[in-house]
Amino acid sequence: MGRPTIADIARQAGVSKGAVSFALNGRPGVSEQTRERILRVAQEMNWRPHSAARALGGARAGAVGLVLARPARTVGVEPFFAQLLSGLQAELSTHSTALQLLVVEDTAAEIEVYRRWSSEHRVDGFVLVDLQVRDPRIAVLEELGMPTVVLGGPRRQGSLPTVWADDRAAMLSIVEYLAALGHRRIAHLAGLPAFLHTQRRIRALRDAARRLDLVEAYSVPTDFSDAEGAAATRALLARRERPTAIVYDSDVMAVAGLGVAAEMGVAVPGELSLVSFDDSVLARIVHPPLTALTRDTFALGELVARTLLAAIEDPLSQVELKTATPRLTVRESTAMPRR
Repeated sequence: MGRPTIADIARQAGVSKGAVSFALNGRPGVSEQTRERILRVAQEMNWRPHSAARALGGARAGAVGLVLARPARTVGVEPFFAQLLSGLQAELSTHSTALQLLVVEDTAAEIEVYRRWSSEHRVDGFVLVDLQVRDPRIAVLEELGMPTVVLGGPRRQGSLPTVWADDRAAMLSIVEYLAALGHRRIAHLAGLPAFLHTQRRIRALRDAARRLDLVEAYSVPTDFSDAEGAAATRALLARRERPTAIVYDSDVMAVAGLGVAAEMGVAVPGELSLVSFDDSVLARIVHPPLTALTRDTFALGELVARTLLAAIEDPLSQVELKTATPRLTVRESTAMPRR
């Protein structure tokens, strides 16, 4: 049997389709006895409202969407996303709102999902992550009129509310710390170059290099995966003039890099200092434990969820929330370089 319709319920309950519509939508026009009979029949037939019909009625979907255009293998192993998703869902669940997650191949596929979910009224709003340079998604979401919160910044993106942390200040705190230890050759294993936060970190390193008189400071783009993190580390350590410190844009890459250093007989931190831009259990349980930028990613997810729920209630709200800059937690993976 296919999906039950209002006509099926009306036939089973012995009433008109209009009466069924009144009962299912909580509107006056039928007696309480008839309403109860209709609701009982609907439950027995496992009836659920069709998304398009619900949209026409102005009802909410009770869900928000998060679409990630990243390699699925990297999303699955990144503690940052696990904590972010946990925080989002924890806050949303207190408001009986679900989180609908989809991982896609590229930005074009991501935009298609936004259009489809919006037209089908699958969700009441979106969380937008991995903000891009000249991001094409902003205009699409504004055109769709969907409440959306951008995780990233620093400035408000079009008319969309924004929650952000200062990636530039965070990167500067790392470079200044390494320079104070005496490091003059610093490499940065960055994320995807199309991401705005990647570009801000790259520029921060370049600017700091001039100010701090570093001999070498350069960034190498990756896809955030452990495989590319390991391969890039191996290439760096094979250089004649290898860096004395490496900054990684994710803890997964940093842990992979630590393994490569051990494989190549490069002592950490005696010959090489390592820093991760993300902190997690991974960074703390390896040996030596990794110096990393620490922030409460679970709480960040909760804040993004609260901001989106407020935007759903008031679609005209335009807020920009700056969160605390991640703080540097120094552990045993960093030390003064050998002269």
